[in-house]
Amino acid sequence: MEQVKHILLDVDTGVDDALALIYAFKSNKLYIEGVTTVFGNVDVKQATDNTLRVLALAQPRYEIPVAMGADAPLFRPRRENVTAIHGANGLAGYELPETSQLPVDERASDFIVRKVREQAHDITLVFTGRLTNLAVALAKDPSIAQKAKLVLMGGAIKVPGNTTPVSEANIHGDPEAAHRVFESGIPITMVGLDVTGKAKFGEAHFHELMNGFTDEQAELKAFMQHIFTFSFEASERLNEGKNRLMHDPLAVAVVEDASLVEMEDYYVYIETKGQLSSGATLVDFRRPPSRTNASVCMHVREEAFLQHYIRTVLS
Repeated sequence: MEQVKHILLDVDTGVDDALALIYAFKSNKLYIEGVTTVFGNVDVKQATDNTLRVLALAQPRYEIPVAMGADAPLFRPRRENVTAIHGANGLAGYELPETSQLPVDERASDFIVRKVREQAHDITLVFTGRLTNLAVALAKDPSIAQKAKLVLMGGAIKVPGNTTPVSEANIHGDPEAAHRVFESGIPITMVGLDVTGKAKFGEAHFHELMNGFTDEQAELKAFMQHIFTFSFEASERLNEGKNRLMHDPLAVAVVEDASLVEMEDYYVYIETKGQLSSGATLVDFRRPPSRTNASVCMHVREEAFLQHYIRTVLS
């Protein structure tokens, strides 16, 4: 029998984080030690509220604590929220019911340090937003880099960025935090735009998902119907076709099953200084790397991943 993997999720809950959270909560291959929140798609208070509401909607089999984290980058002002992609409240304007669960009385960075110490060598950190909370946690206890693994959604190596021509949004949102994490020695799996740009959840997948829900799952169905419809319309407005790129869910899926992707090992440098290149994830392709700091996902078995996503959510 496959061993259940212990994970800690760090999210800035907008649409794609919500899709990733529902998938993670439904998975029987993952045990979620907790969820930490950060600014990004929305401010950290909204991200925390959204996370708690999605948690209540998904009805996981066990209690999952949520800890609030950073509301701004380490050294920079926070950028405006991305309402065109995530709606005003981060959840495409959908109003999920309020929940009685409150965030724990512990900062996200302290929560991360404690969980890594408790689960040393048996926990994977899954970051689908800025790396700010992890950078702060590593400053508090650098030894956690030797006790955990990190799977992150972020970066772009051989494809253009989605915030600037060379920078992906999560890295660009706090490049100094990303730099500290990539230089920390923590084992990194980078799930960036090279693969998430190919993970396209289209109309056929949408109909398959909708048709699979039971009557008991009516609330979850209504929520997912709304956010996928919103995503398709946003994607069409951006001339990217009628689909939803599954950025954050793919990062969670890679923890479950690394065979869904092909990886290449590189030394990834994070650019923090350049006016035009800040947040770029740079690799020197001119010579073979003498050392590496990240396994970078470069190819994805798209249909296998999307079918697995649908099966897991419907379970």
